Amino acid sequence: MRPSRYCRCLRRCVFLLAGVVTVPAAFLVLAGAGGGGGGGPGRPHLRKNESANDATGYWMAEVEARMVQRRRHLRQTCAMLGLDAPGNDSLHRPNPWEFLVNRPHRLVWCNVFKAASTSWMYNFNVLAGYSPKFLRSSKLVPLNLARRRYPRPSLRALRAALNDSIAFLIVRHPLERLLSAYRDKIQFSLPHTLHQKLGNEIILRYRKKKIKGKSGSKNPRWPTFSEFVQYLVDVQRRGDPFDMHWTPITHFCTPCQVDFDIIMKFETLQEDQNYLIHHAGLQEIIQPEWKNPAKGRTTSELVSSYYSQLTTEQILQLYDIYRYDFELFGYTLDGYLELGMTEPSSVTT
Repeated sequence: MRPSRYCRCLRRCVFLLAGVVTVPAAFLVLAGAGGGGGGGPGRPHLRKNESANDATGYWMAEVEARMVQRRRHLRQTCAMLGLDAPGNDSLHRPNPWEFLVNRPHRLVWCNVFKAASTSWMYNFNVLAGYSPKFLRSSKLVPLNLARRRYPRPSLRALRAALNDSIAFLIVRHPLERLLSAYRDKIQFSLPHTLHQKLGNEIILRYRKKKIKGKSGSKNPRWPTFSEFVQYLVDVQRRGDPFDMHWTPITHFCTPCQVDFDIIMKFETLQEDQNYLIHHAGLQEIIQPEWKNPAKGRTTSELVSSYYSQLTTEQILQLYDIYRYDFELFGYTLDGYLELGMTEPSSVTT
């Protein structure tokens, strides 16, 4: 999947040379010291505003410094964990299945569900030629629309695209992403869907006694968060595949086997996606999107409410499942372990 050592070094050098012209001198010292980045032979230079002296120029430089640090951390951690070596298992070979490749605009995106995927699926559909009016009125699943224009690439096609495109992904705190998936696909699953069926199966297998919720009703029709986590732990123990909405990003996008130019984070999404749009020269075509924003309780309130239903042991079991996502993208269990109980609870949200 990766270019030769010579091509990779040349690609890094071309990118840094372009930065001399477009980035303030103070930032160049940081970038030169950090090393690593996108761009290269035939690959689109990450473009920025014409004037490096205006506020946007300095803002872009600050975000680029963040990207340099993220790429460096990913590269070093991949090497430390031995995940950058080629192999035959799912962690040591590229997984092209979830990538969307836009050749006209030279963008490559690994779609991570529950990490701004709805927003960027919309953007990729606009880039594919669908009008915003059509997308607003269409009843079709956005992913299905996208796959009509972006067939799942072969490994060879992905390799070719990576040579002259900007490759990016969006990551999110693993436990926050998991909670979002649970609420969307399990607790509030749509009737007569596979996720509702899965929820019923989880209840049948893991519910051992009546559970009383805050409203006083007994036996909620959805699996509690604790029951869902028990299910995940058993899936992991059996070695069965996870649902795509909560599959670890490391398995989904194989970031140690694919050179990503831009690593956006859900926590800094507004700045990060602005940065990508400007670098790709797409500000006249797409805008930063924030589809499905959270309503009601804040994220921290939701995290506290749901993770306080788990035991400390369960939280540590989740860490084991998502360990590589934690380490590769710089996340920790800070603020989570403190919520865990020493004994299971009978209260659900």
